[in-house]
Amino acid sequence: MLTPEEKEKIIKKFQLNKNDTGSAEVRIAILSEEIKRLTEHLKNHKKDTTSKRGLLMKVGQRRALLLYLKRKNKKRYEKLIKKLGLREV
Repeated sequence: MLTPEEKEKIIKKFQLNKNDTGSAEVRIAILSEEIKRLTEHLKNHKKDTTSKRGLLMKVGQRRALLLYLKRKNKKRYEKLIKKLGLREV
């Protein structure tokens, strides 16, 4: 789970304007950080099926948001995946 300070730092890095907290880019970046942390957790706790289910749900949410962004604005999509180091969907 991200602390409010960490979440705020991610929002500031990926926001489109000063008041942006819910754009696709911000939500994808937050989900990516949560996915990274859950992946690390599952390396140590292999039998934690509840966390594994949560991880799979977050991956699905991120994938849906990435497909939406790709459909709506290809340039912003390409810039974001490059910045986050993700593969194309």
